[in-house]
Amino acid sequence: MSDLFTMFSYAFIQRALLVGLLIALCAALLGVILVQKRYSLIGHGLGDVGFASTALAVALGLPVLSVSIPIVIVAACAIMFYSQKVKSSGDIAIGMVATGALATGVVITAVSGGFNVDVSDYMFGSILAISDTDVVLSLILSAVIIVLFVLCYNRLFLVTCDETFARASGIRVSFYQFVIALLTALTVVLGMRMMGSLLISSLIIFPAVTAGKLVKSFKAVVCTSVVLSMVCFFFGILLSFVVNLPTGASIVIVNIVVLLAVLAVKNLVFSRLLRYDNT
Repeated sequence: MSDLFTMFSYAFIQRALLVGLLIALCAALLGVILVQKRYSLIGHGLGDVGFASTALAVALGLPVLSVSIPIVIVAACAIMFYSQKVKSSGDIAIGMVATGALATGVVITAVSGGFNVDVSDYMFGSILAISDTDVVLSLILSAVIIVLFVLCYNRLFLVTCDETFARASGIRVSFYQFVIALLTALTVVLGMRMMGSLLISSLIIFPAVTAGKLVKSFKAVVCTSVVLSMVCFFFGILLSFVVNLPTGASIVIVNIVVLLAVLAVKNLVFSRLLRYDNT
C-alpha cells in the first residue's frame, strides 16, 4: 500500500491518471458508436496518421499537437467522406489511409535521421510526456463529448442503430457522423501520447465489445463501456507501476483479460443452463 501512495504522490502520475481517465471516458463513449457502425478500426487508422504527423512535426521542429491535430482531423473527415461517397464500409477507407500514413511516417523518419525519443514516445506511449496542456485539452474534450451525448442522445441512438429511419426523421446523419469523426480524431491525438499511436485503438474497441457481451440496450452498453474503460485504465496504470511494464501495453492487457473473463463466464453460464434444460 505504501508503494501505491508513493505512486500517486508523483505529479506526473496524477496528470497521467487524470488525462487517462478522461481519454478512456471519451474513447468509450465514441467507441460504442464506432463499433456499432463498424468503424472500430478508425482508431488504428488515425493512430497511424498520428504517427506520420508526429514524425513530420519532429522533423520540422514544430510542436507535435499543432501539427497532429489538423492532419488527423483531415484524415478522419476524409475517411468519412470516402465511405459516404462510395457507399461502402469504412474498412476500405481506413485501410488506405492507415497504410499510406504509416508508409509516409516511415519515410519521414528515415529521411530525418531515424527514430528518436519523441517519435518512440508517441508510437508506444509514455506517461512522462503528459503535460498540463494535455490535462486542459482532455477536460475540454471530455466536457464536449459528454454534453453531446446528453443533449443529442436520441439522435445519436438513431444514427447508430437505424440510419435509414434517422434520415427519414429529418436528422442530419452526415453531420453527426462527421462530428463523431472529428471528436474521434481529437481523442486519438490526445490519447496517443500516453497509449501510443499503435495501441490507442484499444481504448475504442475493447470496452465497447466487452460491454456488448454483458448488456443489450444501447444506453446500458454506453454506461457499461464507460465504467469498464475507466476501471481497466486504472488497473492498467497500477499494473504498469507495480510490474514496471509500458503503460499502454499494460492497459491493453487488462482490457483483454476482462474481455476473456466475461466470455468465459458467459460460456460457463450458458453451458450450465443448456445442461439444466436437457435434464
